[in-house]
Amino acid sequence: MNKTTAVLIPIKSFHDAKARLSESLSKSERSVLMKKMAETVIDSSGSLSIWVVCDDDEVAVWAKSKNVSVIKVRKPGLNTAIEEGVSTLEKAGFSKVIIAHADLPNADNLQKCAEFEGVTIVQDHKGDGTPVLVIPTGEGFRFSYGPDSFAAHTLEAQRLGLPYRQLFDPKLSFDVDEPEDLKFFKTN
Repeated sequence: MNKTTAVLIPIKSFHDAKARLSESLSKSERSVLMKKMAETVIDSSGSLSIWVVCDDDEVAVWAKSKNVSVIKVRKPGLNTAIEEGVSTLEKAGFSKVIIAHADLPNADNLQKCAEFEGVTIVQDHKGDGTPVLVIPTGEGFRFSYGPDSFAAHTLEAQRLGLPYRQLFDPKLSFDVDEPEDLKFFKTN
């Protein structure tokens, strides 16, 4: 087990998961899909220390049932949750964090993303998002998840003077956000 690298998986409520898919999937189907994709991300973490950051009790109980550590946050918001999660992991002694979103149905081998000394920014299949981001702790990295996060995270690595690489990996770059994304993998 790599004791200096942790995987941080932000997950919001399963109950409200993937609202943009509501024209294709019912609320319960979206919840099941989200859990399946999150399990895939957990499985792709190998022997790394795995942590879920969330503000939802159901997600926390689910994560613990998967033998995953939980960082429970009080304030909503993806960037806030990740900031708090990374801070907690830094205090726990981790020098590198792989932030992997839970909506990666084809995720495999997250550890390969941490083989670079510096920042690794995985670009999503649409070219603007950041489904996986690897950062060293203790550098004051500011997260900018949302529209154009890939460009924003690249600029942040440059601002901090950190070595970085931009990575497109077909399995880690494919995230599920829109109904058309459902066409490219099986939900059963």
